[in-house]
Amino acid sequence: MDTQAQYCESISLPDALSIRNASEVYTKIINQFRDSNNVTLSLPENAEADLSFLQLIEAARRQAKATGKTFTLSAPASGSLLRVLERAGFTEAFDQEDKKFWLHKEVTL
Repeated sequence: MDTQAQYCESISLPDALSIRNASEVYTKIINQFRDSNNVTLSLPENAEADLSFLQLIEAARRQAKATGKTFTLSAPASGSLLRVLERAGFTEAFDQEDKKFWLHKEVTL
């Protein structure tokens, strides 16, 4: 039995991460949080994201933190997802925790 699988569950998402499938993505995340304390989102390299996806992920991050669970991205934001983060002004307002989550950057002072 793979001991890593017991502790961290990965969710694979579709290429289109938009309002059209927000309900499906939300359900996948919520169901995984019921079964695991550590959840990792696996985003397709060519994923097309919109602002609703960012809002959904930010809500999931807050919920995970409030319930003592770990929520991560399997790889740093890139491509369409990174462009949406930049256009929406998220990257300008990132704190250390945001940079670690979205960009996998450890910031030291």
